[in-house]
Amino acid sequence: MKITVLLENTACRADLCAAHGLSLYIEACGRRVLFDMGPDEGFLQNAGSLGVDLTAVDLAVLSHGHDDHGGGLAAFCRVNPTAPVYVHRRALGDFCALAPGEALRHIGLPPEAKALGRRMMPTGDETVPAPGLTLFAGPPAVFDAMAASATLFEQAAAGLVPDTFRHEQNLLIQEGDRAVLVAGCAHRGIVNILAEARRRLGRDPDAVVGGFHLFQLPQDDPASAALIRRTGEALLPGNTVYYTGHCTGGYAYGMLQEILGERLRPIHGGTVLTF
Repeated sequence: MKITVLLENTACRADLCAAHGLSLYIEACGRRVLFDMGPDEGFLQNAGSLGVDLTAVDLAVLSHGHDDHGGGLAAFCRVNPTAPVYVHRRALGDFCALAPGEALRHIGLPPEAKALGRRMMPTGDETVPAPGLTLFAGPPAVFDAMAASATLFEQAAAGLVPDTFRHEQNLLIQEGDRAVLVAGCAHRGIVNILAEARRRLGRDPDAVVGGFHLFQLPQDDPASAALIRRTGEALLPGNTVYYTGHCTGGYAYGMLQEILGERLRPIHGGTVLTF
């Protein structure tokens, strides 16, 4: 099992571009999988620099309906005209960000991504694109993490409502005796998502890869620090190793590392993980 970080907020090589977003190339279970496509076409450039042939991707996954993960979706479909793209059926909504003192920003998928039609394979609570690859959504809320996404909304018929992230899905990979959980932003809470993966596996996954969406928590708020500490303490039992970046944020990463130590490791554009 091998995961190459095509794009992330940072890059570990000067010839790789970086942007607020995420894109992962996964080789597992005899399949080549693209998980998320970043905010624009930058992941295509990085794929070329990293020797990744996106024309050979067998299937793609969009973790949720935000443009920092699906902005490059149409670009991928141009490069690869055959791979199905697994998208949650709720991911085409009108998603917005509204932070105090700022104007409303629309952060849903761009129109060209929404117009891909037959390329989109709609998913729900559970989809198995291939043996060993399981997409799941809607983990039970055993841990309250929604304060970290308090500025994110969805435009509904009744007006602007808090985003419940029913459009978010995660990828559980099982190959041989190894299991890896991949999350895009973990808006519903990485603790909740991990608990659901554990329930499905009957054990802890060996690794978790993805963002933990803690970067928007105010650093001067004691409640923010408490939430990050509770998250780290909930992740501490077991031996799972956490590879994170993108929307986790430097402040949260530092606090989590105090709790998790070497079991918390950073990812950057160009990072290659093997399991």
